[in-house]
Amino acid sequence: MPNTDLPLSYKGHPLRRKDDLIYYGTMAEKYIIMIQILSSKKQGDLPVADRVSVQLQLTDPDLKSRDRVVKKSEKDSLYAAMDVASVWLDRALSGK
Repeated sequence: MPNTDLPLSYKGHPLRRKDDLIYYGTMAEKYIIMIQILSSKKQGDLPVADRVSVQLQLTDPDLKSRDRVVKKSEKDSLYAAMDVASVWLDRALSGK
C-alpha cells in the first residue's frame, strides 16, 4: 500500500500540481519554480506536454506577481522544463 504522507519530489525538492500548474520547491525558501503546461498532444491515450513555460519566482508575498518573476523560459517538453528548473532553483537557493 503506497504511503500518501510523503510528497512527490524531484532532486530533493517537493513538487505540487494543480491542473496545468506545477510548483517545484517550497514556499519556506526564498525562490520557487512555477511550471505551466501551455499545450499538450495525445500520445496513445495520454496527453503529453509539448509547450511548457518555466519561471523562477521569489516567494515574497509582499511583491506583485509580475515583480516576483526572476527568470522565465519556454521549453518543448516537461522533461526539458524540469531539467532547467532544477538547475535554476539549485543555483538561486545557493546564492550563485
